[in-house]
Amino acid sequence: MATVLYDRDANMKVLEGKTVAVLGYGSQGHAHAQNLRDSGVSVVVGLHEGSRSRAAAERDGFAVHSVDDAVKNADVVMFLMPDHVQGTVYRTSVAPNLKKGAALAFAHGFSVHFSQVEPPKDNDVFMVAPKGPGHLVRRMYTDGRGVPCLLAVEQDASGHARELGLAYACALGGGRAGVLCTTFAEETETDLFGEQAVLCGGITELIKAGFDTLVEAGYQPEIAYFECLNEMKLIVDLMYEGGMGWMRYSVSDTAKYGDLTAGKKVIDGRVRETMKTLLADVKDGSFAKDWMLENQCGRPRMKKWMQQEKSHPIEAVGKELRAMMPWMDAKSAPDA
Repeated sequence: MATVLYDRDANMKVLEGKTVAVLGYGSQGHAHAQNLRDSGVSVVVGLHEGSRSRAAAERDGFAVHSVDDAVKNADVVMFLMPDHVQGTVYRTSVAPNLKKGAALAFAHGFSVHFSQVEPPKDNDVFMVAPKGPGHLVRRMYTDGRGVPCLLAVEQDASGHARELGLAYACALGGGRAGVLCTTFAEETETDLFGEQAVLCGGITELIKAGFDTLVEAGYQPEIAYFECLNEMKLIVDLMYEGGMGWMRYSVSDTAKYGDLTAGKKVIDGRVRETMKTLLADVKDGSFAKDWMLENQCGRPRMKKWMQQEKSHPIEAVGKELRAMMPWMDAKSAPDA
């Protein structure tokens, strides 16, 4: 079982007199910066020239600097920009300006675990990863609650990296809910695997396969959409609230019987072997290498795949049906 820490375990004095440079002001960036400030921590925001987030950060009352200038006087530098740019930002703007003894902090282990960022040996390196999107991290904090966080230490040059990381997590509000101890490797590898095999890749392909099977058999696309996509939220909400047991308790006996008899036929031994292959590609760095090369080439395959996905019939059917649901704040993804 993971070690779980709370506010009572933290020494918040380790943040006193320290300045945190939050690099990036997107989903996580705005939540980190605002929660830290409200916890009494000195915060500056570092953004690249022309960043669309500058206006939002300034409107929220932060001093906004270039990344170079934000880093120069910072005691903790938190990376909250996309994974694929962190290596370049580190080499060009952070490393040349990093104070002696300053800590490097991350909300995801990708860039360190896969050597996109290679910190100096005399600097602490830790990770605080809230297990929720930034707007939830912010809202729970302002409500007097918090979102659970993961805490990992990759490099403990000072002997106090874990203490500093825990204080940072508690300043975010994580210590109110619980801070789970992990490693950079575990967080990174499980995160990538979960996204690919279940949360994004697995679930979208499962939904489309069900939709296509019904439509190809002659059923109306609208009915197929409701059964294979729309009702997915109802089931996931039940599992989110009380696990699989609560979901099975809540659905009809017919649905429960179908679950128990068909699930293992859909997710069979072949699928489980494929998942093991995906995990192996994550662990040995194959996926990370492929992703970085795709970015270096301008994402040609990704752009083609995204266009193909956008053209799937389920998207057009869904847009029409969501317009019939006044209780929903329907969204439409912008063109990539």
